[in-house]
Amino acid sequence: MAKSQTVSSAAPTSSDSELRLDVLMHLSNLPGVPGQEDAVRDFVLAELDGLADDVRVDALGNVIATRNGEGKKGKRERVMVSAHMDEIGFLVRFIDEKGFVRVQALGGFDTRNLFARDVTVYARGGALPGILTPGGKPIHISSAEERKKIPEVKEFFIDLGLDAEEVKRRVRVGDMVTLDHTARRVGSLVCGKAMDDRASVFMLLEVLRHFRKTPPKHDLIAVFSVQEEVGLRGAITAAYGVEPTVGIGLDVTLAVDTPGVSPDEAVTRMGEGIGIKVFDSSMISTRSLVDEFYDLAESQGIRAQMEVLGQGGTDGAAIQRSRAGVPTLTLSLPTRYIHSVVESVHVDDLRSGVDLLVAYLG
Repeated sequence: MAKSQTVSSAAPTSSDSELRLDVLMHLSNLPGVPGQEDAVRDFVLAELDGLADDVRVDALGNVIATRNGEGKKGKRERVMVSAHMDEIGFLVRFIDEKGFVRVQALGGFDTRNLFARDVTVYARGGALPGILTPGGKPIHISSAEERKKIPEVKEFFIDLGLDAEEVKRRVRVGDMVTLDHTARRVGSLVCGKAMDDRASVFMLLEVLRHFRKTPPKHDLIAVFSVQEEVGLRGAITAAYGVEPTVGIGLDVTLAVDTPGVSPDEAVTRMGEGIGIKVFDSSMISTRSLVDEFYDLAESQGIRAQMEVLGQGGTDGAAIQRSRAGVPTLTLSLPTRYIHSVVESVHVDDLRSGVDLLVAYLG
């Protein structure tokens, strides 16, 4: 399906103590499904204080932070780097006569990862803890055939432990539902929900923090986008308004370097550096940019790997197709267990992603 190629095997250029991993874990813990990214946006806006020359929120809810470059006019690019704030999750779509809540998925789920999950329903009167599980019999009274069945999202319900009248009083259709999981360190990994794409949001904040005193060579337009998981919607409008001359999507990608998968299907490998995307089902990265980033990583001793992904898409595709077209590539963070509550990223790959962006912009 896909393969990766290592650009450089050089050691990481910086220690993990320089990365504010507490910020990454806090970002992971925040709730924010497509269209309801408010908590993440508020945190990003607070983090941006003193890091940009201009910060604004557009009509769709994207945060757009501009750090002016100091390069000469005519040689200075307008580089839009986009990382999305939203996470996969659910909306309340129906409350039945017993008070059980049915949900609408926002983003793609493997329902094998959804059995007996703690969730939170963000109702108008406050957050309510709940249990998400599919309808059906427990193992004690189910048949072998019933146990083999993989349920669809529409078969799942949330038990709020309240009577129907109370549920209907406190919960309404459209309320946000997120899966619960607290981020933590696991060896060299940072593990939690919504690393897709809060890990990229974190990297983009770290890039801006690097340039807080000395401006970059190019104009950096950092976009913290909304509604990526339901069709790249925030990046579409942001790119149209920003009018960049170069686009960079910043997102996660598969790292299936785990048991049960052949090496040619791994896509990327943990700890071998940031991915330079060549292809996914939404875009083919501009070849000159792929070559430029490949050569830059090699010359700077920054770990990186080439990435080909058979399916999936990123904000890079939205930027690339904006107006008359924009030269664009995506930098991809290798991530295990994507679209689950234990999405895991490697500290060294986070560092190489920050380093490569800084080297290009600086």
